Amino acid sequence: MMQLSEVLRLVWINIVENKFKMMMTSLGVIVGAATIVIVIAIGRGGQADVADQFKNLNAGAIDVSVGDGVDMDAMLQDGPGGMGGGMPDMEFNEIRRQAGQSGGRMFSMTLPGGGTFSSGGGMPGGGMPGGGSSRQTVRLDIDDVEDIRALVPGLKEVTLLQSGETAVYGGTLEEEKTSAVVGVYEDYRDVSNLSVLYGRFIEETDIDYEDYVCVIGYKLAEEIFTYAAYAYGDYLTIDGKNYEIVGVLNSMGDVSSGISPDTAVYLPYTTAQKQIFGSSAEPKIAAVAENVEDVPDIMADIETLLTENHPDGFFDVADAGSAMEAASSSANTLALLLLGVASIVFIVGGIGIMNVMFVSVKERTSEIGLLKAIGCSKRTILLEFLLEACIISVIGGLVGAGVSFGLLPLVELLGMRVEASVWGYLLALAFAAVTGTVFGFYPAWKASRLVPIEAMNLE
Repeated sequence: MMQLSEVLRLVWINIVENKFKMMMTSLGVIVGAATIVIVIAIGRGGQADVADQFKNLNAGAIDVSVGDGVDMDAMLQDGPGGMGGGMPDMEFNEIRRQAGQSGGRMFSMTLPGGGTFSSGGGMPGGGMPGGGSSRQTVRLDIDDVEDIRALVPGLKEVTLLQSGETAVYGGTLEEEKTSAVVGVYEDYRDVSNLSVLYGRFIEETDIDYEDYVCVIGYKLAEEIFTYAAYAYGDYLTIDGKNYEIVGVLNSMGDVSSGISPDTAVYLPYTTAQKQIFGSSAEPKIAAVAENVEDVPDIMADIETLLTENHPDGFFDVADAGSAMEAASSSANTLALLLLGVASIVFIVGGIGIMNVMFVSVKERTSEIGLLKAIGCSKRTILLEFLLEACIISVIGGLVGAGVSFGLLPLVELLGMRVEASVWGYLLALAFAAVTGTVFGFYPAWKASRLVPIEAMNLE
């Protein structure tokens, strides 16, 4: 029986003597290996982006806002109690479209058959489903915050905020730019885990005296003043009025209560309400639970309390955990999708290896017959051709990994974040080895089954 070292020597000789064919054979594996490394890097980059976006957000964070409380699908399709009753999709979708465009304002339209739909109470049969009337305007306020703080157990902190966009100007800007402006109380910093790099955050006295002061995000400070340190102590013009910059935040990530703190401007709540938003803003409540496991119960308690305070109101209560889970799920889905694409590339490469190995067996039948004539077993022949397919595939995997190393910077230039990992390279090599073994087995088995005399005559 031929020893393993001799088998390996034969394999290496065949590969070296057919270098061009070997490279063409492994081309699919090269592409597959490079693709796997890149898609894993992109997937990890997406996951890292999600982690960065939510790094300043408490897992137990809860956001509360006033909702419209109208389920258009149910209202229009539930039949006699609503408006459905077999309404054609065209009319149904038109009502939904107008309802969405109304932004909560009253609108009306004529229905097929002469009826009228009105968001303010003009529904067939009189008003809203069940004969009710449209809800009154509800605004959250500091009294709601105090009630939640006093009556809802398990909360670490709760605060009120209002946000919007307005024109800001200052520093090196040549013209005004639109930026997110947030009116907050002093406890908003603890709720959103904001970290101050220079100066301080909004304080109670700023709110009491409606001071013209502001705190700005790190990226906004760099954009307006070139360097974040230069922003501290300078002034920013917001909606035509000058505000002293008393603080600059650390770079925080992208999401906090639906706001990007790196590019936002924070004002005392009372100042923002009086000078920026007036009656147009819709205040929101942000809270943090002491225990993440208690979040569902706390959300239910908050909604119950606010409904008691505002019987005509409807409230949207959401937790940060669901937002983080949704974002992470999207990133993971993308990574799996890309990995699936890479696997398909590997399968194509494996089919190429199998085809070439079949041709190789056909071309080398005399060699196989000679080996069998000198006493090589079927197992030895099988091992030789299987090792050849596997080595060709692994070499393709190594080349593909090297190619991917050069391609990753190009992917970053396209605006994607990539996080290369040793695990990605190892997985690419493992895929390559498995591809060569799986797709090379059948040709190798066919070679091992050749009859010596027939093999010798097939020259």
